[in-house]
Amino acid sequence: MRFDVVSLFPEMFGVVRDQGVTGRAHKQGLWSLGLWNPRDFTHDVHRTVDDRPYGGGPGMVMMADPLEQSVKAALAQRQAADMVSVPNQPAVPGMAAGPAPGESASGDSTPVLLMSPTGRRFDQSMAARLLDTGGAVLVCGRYEGIDQRFVDRCVTEEVSLGDFVLSGGEIPALAIIDSVVRLLPGALNDAESALQDSFNVALGGLLDSPHYTRPEHYQGQTVPAELLSGHHVNIALWRRRQSLALTARRRPDLIVQARLAGLLSKSDELFLAGLAKDSE
Repeated sequence: MRFDVVSLFPEMFGVVRDQGVTGRAHKQGLWSLGLWNPRDFTHDVHRTVDDRPYGGGPGMVMMADPLEQSVKAALAQRQAADMVSVPNQPAVPGMAAGPAPGESASGDSTPVLLMSPTGRRFDQSMAARLLDTGGAVLVCGRYEGIDQRFVDRCVTEEVSLGDFVLSGGEIPALAIIDSVVRLLPGALNDAESALQDSFNVALGGLLDSPHYTRPEHYQGQTVPAELLSGHHVNIALWRRRQSLALTARRRPDLIVQARLAGLLSKSDELFLAGLAKDSE
């Protein structure tokens, strides 16, 4: 698993490389990180990466060429790593300067994702897809925007965290890396942890149930009796019903999706019907 990040602020990514679950997984060699600053691919004394927008308007626009050269460098390094891991693979004629954007040495597509508020909203299914593809090149924009010609030439998909705007794409890229790396086998201390996450297919794509730990009594509140019973079937049933109730209340769209995907049992449907009747 490898992520390459194109960013004017590569130092921001030390947090996922060195800290927490992702830092431990990086030290274990479960994933690697490549950082590419577009300023390193400029040719003027000021290392210019932005200019005024055609047509006028506020702000500055990131220039296409430094971004494209950064992506090409990232893909070329990925290609070299592929050839080291598969030594008998012949060199591809005409590829000495690096593969075309989105194309890896083996011919498989390497996603080039642009962090953008106009993109598709990132979700758990996309995290799982990136896990299967072995990572991606993440492009972090800044300023008012990015020259569309770079997007048209190099970007596989635009990705958003939600309906809000940030100062740059670094925070979304950090979130994406974290969400994917924690799915790697061996990244978490307990492999079952990821299966209990909200949105996981193991939960039917629903929200996770509430959690409790010691002490048993806190500020007049106590742990639900089902969790103290030691009866695993009852505990599982309580958690499932809590998950259903929480999802129905906060994210009813996920209930609809789970139903369409056939992920709700007859018992689930009876419980949801009871919730609906109680709310009338």
